[in-house]
Amino acid sequence: MTPHSLRARPVAATATALLLAGATAAHAVLGDEEPRTAVRGAAYVETRLLFGTARPDGGSAVTDRQFMDFVDHEVTPQFPGGLTVREGRGRWRDAHGVIERERSYELGLLYPVARAAASDRRIEEIRSAYERAFAQESVGRVDDHEQVDF
Repeated sequence: MTPHSLRARPVAATATALLLAGATAAHAVLGDEEPRTAVRGAAYVETRLLFGTARPDGGSAVTDRQFMDFVDHEVTPQFPGGLTVREGRGRWRDAHGVIERERSYELGLLYPVARAAASDRRIEEIRSAYERAFAQESVGRVDDHEQVDF
């Protein structure tokens, strides 16, 4: 080996170490998981249900009173610990490809991860009950894992 190649080894090793360290740091910053700092609370599931009010058969839309009666009789007994209802304006592509514009509701539920299986069954019953009661094609569902503290 020449003296020049012997001097190049430490330089190459240092450069490689710096590149690997940079890649690790970049992965930590740009990776799939966001780093979490100290989190307060317990593991919960948040389920949001998306209810439309327009009827596919052209009948009259679900009224505020009808929807709140549904919440009082079908949802609250299943989730007496609490829920949130938000009003909105939705867009929906129906089974015929038509984009419907309708008044809508988002219903938020929080429940401990330990009760997820039992809650899932009740949520699916609520979705089916609304679809039957108001001739809906579907009720949207979004589930997220959260840390919750009350």
